[in-house]
Amino acid sequence: MAEAITVARPYAEAVFRLALESKDLSQWSKILQIAAEIAQDDQIKLLVGNPLVSAMQLSELILEIGGKKFTREARNFIKLMVENKRVHVMPQVMELFEQLKAQHEGVLEAKIITAFKLEGGQLDKLVTDLEKKFNRKVEAQVSVDPEIIGGVKVEIGDEIFDASVRGKLEAMTIALKS
Repeated sequence: MAEAITVARPYAEAVFRLALESKDLSQWSKILQIAAEIAQDDQIKLLVGNPLVSAMQLSELILEIGGKKFTREARNFIKLMVENKRVHVMPQVMELFEQLKAQHEGVLEAKIITAFKLEGGQLDKLVTDLEKKFNRKVEAQVSVDPEIIGGVKVEIGDEIFDASVRGKLEAMTIALKS
């Protein structure tokens, strides 16, 4: 995974600069999402690296699948990715682009993991509290994981706030072993 991120980073940064210059950040988000979905398709994965399929054939197939959703610049970008044998890192390019976009827009992405589905305004209150703490807008991706037993776990960047029952139990276990 780290290698794919390293390979994808220069492409993501180049696309981000291009999107900033053309003031098309949201359009490029959509384009990269589509390209990443195409690249993750099992049939496309079989064609990537297949010696019987030329780079031109693969490019044409991907561009045909994307159709009119790809701009001229996007079409050139996809051709470049195929020619450089980088189709497999398209999902990482999209992720890195989204991180750069969020950073540019002053938005933090938070992964919120709860034991149960949040009811009513619980999620809104949690997001509001995070926005106050970080003094920035927070976009939350919420998932439910019953294994944390209760409470909530929040991941923002490289910071993890673990207020889950499972996390507290693990901390107690470590403390008792010391």
